[in-house]
Amino acid sequence: MGLVVEPDVRSGESRRWLADVVGQLEGTREDALRELEARARAFPPPRWAQQTRLLRTAEGFLLVVNGSWADGHHRFSVAEVLHDSAAPPPEAPRDSAVPPPGAVPDVPRDADGVARTPSWLGRTDLP
Repeated sequence: MGLVVEPDVRSGESRRWLADVVGQLEGTREDALRELEARARAFPPPRWAQQTRLLRTAEGFLLVVNGSWADGHHRFSVAEVLHDSAAPPPEAPRDSAVPPPGAVPDVPRDADGVARTPSWLGRTDLP
């Protein structure tokens, strides 16, 4: 789940919105909402704020800010991550011919249990 903050950004008389993914976590929507609520409560209000109110919405939270010369709000929402171009690539499946580290391969052995062929001979995972 992605945690998104959309602050109300002011520059003079103009206003614009910026969406920022402030975190991603594995778990349930309820877990994500708990984390998002903690972030919304810790969000620093603008210098001009005289009153702040944190409201719960269907998709997250709304921080309403009222000030002496301006009003604004910041939206905090939970969203499902469908694609992330900066995410690391998924781990490739292991080749079944190469045993996982620490596994003892099934090789022909002498009567005393010693492998007939050294374990390093024929390994494809060595340089």
